[in-house]
Amino acid sequence: MTENRAANDAVMIERMLDAPVDLVWRMWTEPEHFAAWYGPDGATIPVANMDVRVGGSRLVCMEMQTPNGTMRMWFTGEYREVVANERLVYTECMSDENGNVLSPAEMGMPEGHPALTEVTVDIANVDGRTKMVMTHTGIPADSPGATGWTMAFTKLVAYIETQRSR
Repeated sequence: MTENRAANDAVMIERMLDAPVDLVWRMWTEPEHFAAWYGPDGATIPVANMDVRVGGSRLVCMEMQTPNGTMRMWFTGEYREVVANERLVYTECMSDENGNVLSPAEMGMPEGHPALTEVTVDIANVDGRTKMVMTHTGIPADSPGATGWTMAFTKLVAYIETQRSR
């Protein structure tokens, strides 16, 4: 695992996964798989609508239990690049449950938080394993979002193991 926190406005995480490229691709592009691993510890994904094609939209709900009850965060975006088993690029904005974009201020985010971010996932076969590099531009490297990605990838590794044993 490599985590690059040098860029102030991006999180880049590289992982070598003990899985074939096509399985890792499905983890990112099939809603039932994406929902199984995405999000930080304690989060669930009750909604993952993903039209994985250039220009296709996505709407994802992340749900967490807090001392004040259930908190739901919605994210919407558009797929900008889809190269099967190689590269996936999509935008991400905070939204309501209908996919209407909400400003960072409306969501209680700090001043300067971008309204639009971009996630790029590059995957490649390396001797039967998969090298995955995820870059989330617009999310500071020292932010809670960066920590969330690290937690999510730990969940991804565990979930891949359950899929490989099937």
